[in-house]
Amino acid sequence: MLIGDFHIHGKYARACSTNTTIGLLEKNARLKGIDVLGTGDMQHPLWNTEILNNLKEDENGILWSKTKFPFIWQTEISLMYSHNGRGRRIHHVVLAPSKDVVKQIIDALLKKGRLDYDGRPIFGINSIEFVDMMRSISTDIEIIPGHVWTPFFGLFGSKTGFDTVEECFEERSKYIHALETGMSSDIIMNRRYSKLDKYNLVSFSDAHSSHPWRMGREATLFDVKNLTYKNILNAIRTGKGLVGTIEVNPAYGKYHVDGHRNCDVKLGFEESKRLNRICPKCKHELTIGVEYRIEELADRPKEYRHKDQPGFHMLTPLHELIASLYNITNPASKKVWGIYNAGVKKFGNEFNIAMKADLKSLNEVFNPKLSELIVKDREGKTRVEPGYDGVYGKVILSNEERIDNKQKSLSEF
Repeated sequence: MLIGDFHIHGKYARACSTNTTIGLLEKNARLKGIDVLGTGDMQHPLWNTEILNNLKEDENGILWSKTKFPFIWQTEISLMYSHNGRGRRIHHVVLAPSKDVVKQIIDALLKKGRLDYDGRPIFGINSIEFVDMMRSISTDIEIIPGHVWTPFFGLFGSKTGFDTVEECFEERSKYIHALETGMSSDIIMNRRYSKLDKYNLVSFSDAHSSHPWRMGREATLFDVKNLTYKNILNAIRTGKGLVGTIEVNPAYGKYHVDGHRNCDVKLGFEESKRLNRICPKCKHELTIGVEYRIEELADRPKEYRHKDQPGFHMLTPLHELIASLYNITNPASKKVWGIYNAGVKKFGNEFNIAMKADLKSLNEVFNPKLSELIVKDREGKTRVEPGYDGVYGKVILSNEERIDNKQKSLSEF
């Protein structure tokens, strides 16, 4: 089994960390337990140079670091256009089979606009034209609509989205094989909408930095015999070899419920619907989140479970769990890193801690309260205050559940 995260950004994408390097992506992917990463922003001239200077492509379309960590060519493209009388803003994740194909993609995109101003460039072409452009270069280029339910830039988003894949791509929808769920939804929520049955579902992190609490917070599990681009592509396109996904609790996502952060208003879909989607404070339209859109389009009940649905692991990033337990605001604090590193030293990586280690083994390195929280989180029992209008959700713990910051964890003795 391989854990893949194919929605990554480099240092030149807007709203992303300027400290990101190929080396840091590899280092933190190993800490996390990710087996293969997307390169991120493959068409950006400066990031493309960093990719080529640090990674070497093999005959199977996999790029390898000097210390033998694998990447595949990947980017995210933003399209802004008018379709059926509405302005649309859609993000697509793009995978490519080789550097030669990437060079052709760069040449084609340069005819439509600049590539040097942002790692996530914007083009005024529609999704149909974009599919045709990519397929004219190589039929092995894969286009995956990104974070499909988010209000801004999601295929089904409340602001500028569509109601079906077919409405967006028309007859080219036959070339769309998978959809990225995004943090604010999970597999079960997506399968409530029967019109998505023909599409495979994948999860990736859309990481804006190399931090391990950002990379791999969502990922996809592949069962492929050998790591080749063709095998990854075949799994995404056919579903054979897609074992499942790793996902955060959808409430953790920044757009799970409706609201206005400037008004400090957060509402579930039923209340938003009663208010006609209008903010009770400022009287402007609310930012309608993922929960609302799924309830709007779903034609199956909440308890529905698809017969062929792959499994998924619902996990909160370990840094976030540690910070919440010790009532620490910053997950990058020295204390959080110290506890985290002690766990990784014993178990090898974060996913081994989160998905495999038993309570007895966890107690050998962590405070028992943290061990219990990790197991509870693994079982999907962590309570989360939902995110809204660009604000992340938060793990909810009572004072009794927290650890006094003055206490020492076992890893500190």
